[in-house]
Amino acid sequence: MKELNIEKTCKILDNIMKYELAGVVRYTHSAMMVSGPYRIPIVEFLQAQANESLLHAQEAGELLSGLEGHPSQKIADIEETHQHSIKDILQESLDHELHALSLYNELLKEVENKSVFLEEFARTKIGEEEQHSLELKKMLKDYS
Repeated sequence: MKELNIEKTCKILDNIMKYELAGVVRYTHSAMMVSGPYRIPIVEFLQAQANESLLHAQEAGELLSGLEGHPSQKIADIEETHQHSIKDILQESLDHELHALSLYNELLKEVENKSVFLEEFARTKIGEEEQHSLELKKMLKDYS
């Protein structure tokens, strides 16, 4: 097995943590802005996404501190488009999930064949982000 670059791995985990914390804010805001006849199931979906983002941020932060890194107290930048149609909210959510997927892929690339535990963490999160992306694509189908 190759040697793990702790500093680079910690930087990636910190970026994941900041991005997932931004997801908590994004999804919470989006849930508040949903209107229309499909409001209730979409709000429930977005609230669940916010809760999951918090869990993912906590998991990444725990790994980071376990590697003797120092978790940031910042969140990633959140773009506010002021577009709040259901289609816009779902599209922004999909874009968010796809970027999260890229961060977990970056982590996997860094830890592959260096740490089974971190590799499995990254693979699990990649699977979850791919699942969310598929769900959002299905939800967006009626709007294309």
